[in-house]
Amino acid sequence: MAQQTEHMGMNRTGVQMSPLDTAAMQRSENIPIRGAPGDERALQDAREAYIVDADAIGSLPIPGTVAGAVSVGMHMLKGDRPQILLDKLGERLAFERTGTRLYDALLAKCDVMQRGPAGMTRDHVADIRRDEARHFLLLKEAIESLGGDPTAQTPSADVAGIEAQGIVQVLGDPRTSLAQSLHALLTAELADRAGWETLIALAGEAGQDDLLAGFTLALEDEHRHLALVQGWYHEAIGLTPVSGMLPPGGSAGLPPDASMAPTSTPDVTTPLPGTDGMRGADI
Repeated sequence: MAQQTEHMGMNRTGVQMSPLDTAAMQRSENIPIRGAPGDERALQDAREAYIVDADAIGSLPIPGTVAGAVSVGMHMLKGDRPQILLDKLGERLAFERTGTRLYDALLAKCDVMQRGPAGMTRDHVADIRRDEARHFLLLKEAIESLGGDPTAQTPSADVAGIEAQGIVQVLGDPRTSLAQSLHALLTAELADRAGWETLIALAGEAGQDDLLAGFTLALEDEHRHLALVQGWYHEAIGLTPVSGMLPPGGSAGLPPDASMAPTSTPDVTTPLPGTDGMRGADI
């Protein structure tokens, strides 16, 4: 089981571990072994050729119901861009479902590892997990209200799934410590907050005022999640808080209540596997 503290071991990846071989490799007669000087023009040419011939990453599905087709058509006639909003709704839906899985993985580590940050409790982690699942259901209903299909994988959902694969792998790796897992989650929370900010801006531009209240509450949740995870991570690596830095559970630069631990909410059923748009991102 991975421990919270890093340790010196038999890491031989650096050249300093073999100074004689390093010196021999750097001698002038061994230049052909190291590789001759050159440029990356050939690689750049190949990349450009692939870019010119590439297709787009997927497409948005045509509404599968008459009501959905009418809803989308009406928005387009008014000059709105429902396809962009639906694409980003699909992205956030996919991200929130995978976020639920990430906190499932963190809960498993909390149950096994005894030495975690003092300010981090299992209940706090479980509450964030419920928030992520609740956000998923909020987005599902928003997509349906616009005539979209929440089970469809949109182009942005596909891209977000690739982006999240590394984070999923870190949380799912039994060797990673709580500190390492929290670092990966901090990356996810930063992206999650930015994603909700973009979604709120798009919904406001599209005149979807009925969606804004729920999205704004979700963004407030994400502010709180970010403050908590950043504080737990700093504590896990033994970082002493300094001016301008979020302390454990702190709220520097966040809304007034962002430092408060999540309050208990009714349990939310985990979304079904078939409704995830994040390719390869399940734990």
